[in-house]
This record gives sequence, C-alpha cells and structure tokens, in this order.
Amino acid sequence: MIVLAADHGGFHLKEEVKKHLEAKGIEILDVGTFTADSVDYPDMAVKGCEKILSGECERGIFFCGTGVGISIAANKVKGIRACCCSDHFSAKYTRLHNDANVLCLGGRVVGAGIACELADLFIETEFEGGRHARRVDKIMAIEK
Repeated sequence: MIVLAADHGGFHLKEEVKKHLEAKGIEILDVGTFTADSVDYPDMAVKGCEKILSGECERGIFFCGTGVGISIAANKVKGIRACCCSDHFSAKYTRLHNDANVLCLGGRVVGAGIACELADLFIETEFEGGRHARRVDKIMAIEK
C-alpha cells in the first residue's frame, strides 16, 4: 500500500496522482489534506511517515508546493529516506541506489502527467542492493 500526504500546495497534484494510481489498481491510503485550505506540511509529513514506520504502508508519495519542504520534514523522521524529484532519472535511481521510501513532488513544480510517471517509476523500481546497501546503511547510521 502507498500512503499519500499533502499540504494545500500539493493537494491538487495529490488528487491527480491518486486517481492515476487507483486506476492502475494500486492500493492507496490518503492521510490528507482533503481540501485546498491551508495546512502545515510538517504535520502532513509526520502523518504519512507514521504509516510507513508502522508497516501499514510500504512507501509514500508526499506533496507540497515545491516538494522540498515536505521532503525536509519527512527526512527528520527516523527511518525515512525521502527524495524530492522532478525528473525520471532521479525518481528511478533514488529507489535503485538509495532505497528511498518516500517520493516528494511539488504541486507548483511538476504537472500531473510527469507526476504520474514519476510515481509509477518510484513504485515499480526495486532497490538494487549490493554496494548501495552499504551506503544506505551509512545514511541510516547518521540517525544514531
């Protein structure tokens, strides 16, 4: 299951990606926001991260105006490796090499078509492991 979380700046893009993923039969848990009314992206990041850390969801896709703020907030949560992407190469390789568990997208940065393609890449790409596992372990050790 994929958790979706957004602030008001990412709300509309979240809704587009949600429709796309549901049409593909991907199970979604949407933790909000559910309107374009102002909410704080750190609060939404924590809601989404909790679903990943509990094991209820495998990965997340989070949205704010740029994708940057919500990625910074998500990365403060122990066990989360969030990336802000706006291109195909980064969305693919953050899974292959970094084992990222959260993709962050900017509602004011990428359009719905690209966002849906990035979400697909992020969901479909598996971690390559090998030499990259050592590096991810080092990243996670920084939290300690």
